[in-house]
Amino acid sequence: MMNFAAIDFETATGCRNSACSVAVTAVEDGKMKDVYYSLIQPPMNKYNYFNIQIHGITPNDTKNAPTFAEIWPELKSHLEGKIVVAHNAKFDMGVLSACLADEGLPTPDFAYCDTVAIARKAWPFLENHKLDTVGTHLHIDFQHHNAMDDARTCAAIPLAAGQELKEDSLESLAKKLGINMCVFGRKGYRR
Repeated sequence: MMNFAAIDFETATGCRNSACSVAVTAVEDGKMKDVYYSLIQPPMNKYNYFNIQIHGITPNDTKNAPTFAEIWPELKSHLEGKIVVAHNAKFDMGVLSACLADEGLPTPDFAYCDTVAIARKAWPFLENHKLDTVGTHLHIDFQHHNAMDDARTCAAIPLAAGQELKEDSLESLAKKLGINMCVFGRKGYRR
């Protein structure tokens, strides 16, 4: 059965160094479980009107939120040594890299895979492969730009593709679809 973690960051400005919330949904033996959610105190002056309206998270909400360094030990425990999926993974992994760099924290070791790539290969007939379009195709009712809902939807994509293609692990699904898994923090790839 599939085992992996799905992550989603929301940012206050759309820039990688303005994370304001993060969520992780774990998949163990093909079953989803929400394992982590936290608001994050973004760097000063990292809010704008547009993204407050999208996320519903204001500077007042995160004023007393923990810093990334404070949440990192628990967040890391849900990622390290696992395969991680994210929608538009390059952006979310960039947010994670920026948070780690800003705090001077070492890079954890895990492989990650992009659910956009999975969706493109599994459902090429879709108009586009944005999270809301794929979620609608999979009949998932979720609030887009909510970190926990987005993490759940990210977890559902490889599960649904795996069921349709009769693959029981993320590694075999990626191989069947011809998708690379990247190693976080390194430029190398593994198949």
